[in-house]
Amino acid sequence: MSVLDSIFQSSLLNHPRWRRYTALVHEDLTQTYSRDIQKWLLLAPIIGVATGLVISLLTIIILNILWARILPFYLTHHWAIIPGLLAGFILTGLIMQFRTPDPDQHSTEEIIVSYHEHQGDIDIRPFFWKLLAAITTVGSGGSAALEGPSIYSGGAIGSWLWLKLRRFGLEPEDRRLMLISGAAAGMAAVFRAPLTGIVFALEMPYKDDFVHAALLPALIASVIAYSTLATVVGAQPLFGFVGTSSFAPIDLVWAAVLGLGCGLIAMTFTITFRRYRRFMIKLTVPHVTKLAIGGLLTGICGLVFVTAFPGGLIPIGPNYEAVRLVLTRPHSSPQLVWFAILKLAATLFSLGSGGVSAMFVPLFLVGGALGNAFAQSVIHSPSFDLYAAVGMASFLAAGYKAPLTAVVFVAETTGGHSFIIPTLIGAACAYAISGESSASADQQLHEVLKFNGLMGISVREVMRRDVVSVQASASLHDFAHSVSAHHRHAIFPVYDGDGAVGIVSVWVLSRIEPERWEQVTVGEVCNRATSRVPASCDLLEALRLLLRDDSQQMLLVGPPGGALEGIVTKTDIIRAFERGGMQESNHRREKKAVEVVE
Repeated sequence: MSVLDSIFQSSLLNHPRWRRYTALVHEDLTQTYSRDIQKWLLLAPIIGVATGLVISLLTIIILNILWARILPFYLTHHWAIIPGLLAGFILTGLIMQFRTPDPDQHSTEEIIVSYHEHQGDIDIRPFFWKLLAAITTVGSGGSAALEGPSIYSGGAIGSWLWLKLRRFGLEPEDRRLMLISGAAAGMAAVFRAPLTGIVFALEMPYKDDFVHAALLPALIASVIAYSTLATVVGAQPLFGFVGTSSFAPIDLVWAAVLGLGCGLIAMTFTITFRRYRRFMIKLTVPHVTKLAIGGLLTGICGLVFVTAFPGGLIPIGPNYEAVRLVLTRPHSSPQLVWFAILKLAATLFSLGSGGVSAMFVPLFLVGGALGNAFAQSVIHSPSFDLYAAVGMASFLAAGYKAPLTAVVFVAETTGGHSFIIPTLIGAACAYAISGESSASADQQLHEVLKFNGLMGISVREVMRRDVVSVQASASLHDFAHSVSAHHRHAIFPVYDGDGAVGIVSVWVLSRIEPERWEQVTVGEVCNRATSRVPASCDLLEALRLLLRDDSQQMLLVGPPGGALEGIVTKTDIIRAFERGGMQESNHRREKKAVEVVE
């Protein structure tokens, strides 16, 4: 470079007009990327690639290796169904009982619980064992498919990556978004349906709301995960078929009727499933025994059906082949109805007893069978594939409280895009008539409102550090006369030695006869299910925890299993909100005064 060129560039870069234009460009770019979009352009692809590779491996192991060999064996050797399922479920029970901290926490439910209650934190240590348990559950013939371990895998990968990359400036709230993005990637990959993954992840935590902030990272992660899996196993639609390309106006009316019927059946099933699941969780027998019971009953469902209706259909296993059979081949209405009944029963016994996966495909398949039977026997329509698609979307919408996911899923995985309008009508009717019943016990109705006065405030800034506590070994008499009588609080943390184990309210005294106060200890009546949050937890998240359906009056602040750093209550948050509102009001007045002066 010559001396003249150096002088020219130096004078150009220092020119006032150049510096002014450079400042304007910098301002525009800052506003354009004010939401840290570039952060997700880096993180979401990593989540997508990692999730796509894991789901590719699961797909090959379960569908191409295990079920591809076990299904033909079951169909030709019916006697092997019950012992095969018993062996697989017992192995699942042993894995979950001895290799995981909580055998009842896994799959989609663990992701939802982590999002709502643990700020996106997932214990990664049993990751391998939970995937292995999913392989033994689904691969041996459990009435479930790959969506459970896929959603769990993606969510766990997203949560774990936040832990490894947080030193690069990630916020605590980013962990929840990375969790949901990973779940979306898992759903997109396993069903080869990126749009379904995006919509499902946004709908999944709530019955009547969306995780709006996760849209961008979920979109990127889903597309990348889908592309990764497509590179390994192919990109053809999972249940692709050639169906009718048009429908009559009367079909829209019948789609609504079918949606209402599917919604009522799905509501009955989800309520039954939730009750059976609670019963099995509370049942005081080893977890492996529960799985053995589930495997036996699931096997009976499969054996009864193939004995009565020999052929390719069987109401157990991942059942991807059954979806194609229901969509593309005619079957008698009695066969389809009995298939739906025994498929629901097998799903109840497989997953309600503790099997590791989820019921997305089972509900999808039951709806398809009922829709096909409805077309043949009720309205005598030749378009059985249209009504099968409507039934699929309707059952999913009612069962998982995800109507948009249901419609998109049917369109993407079957290739039946011409069915979008009828399936949308059916899904809307099913979603409405099924009320708030859901297959998920941990979905919440909607997200807590965002108060501007709480934005950016952590629990650490408002928690109370001077805590009046009570020992678990203290009697209720001591609690009434030595603690609650001398302090104006209504609720107190409970310690067992040096560690906080729960909370106790003064109202508990009214439930115990005074003559028993000497015999009953605080530890016997305290609430040990109290949520614990880290001091870095966002105050909006703390408020959401305090406003849940099973709302608590106090949150313990501190790391899991660590020392208590403080407590936070609704009163503390209200005071912080008032302070935030006053500061914002003062700021607006000061800004207005400056504008007047100028």
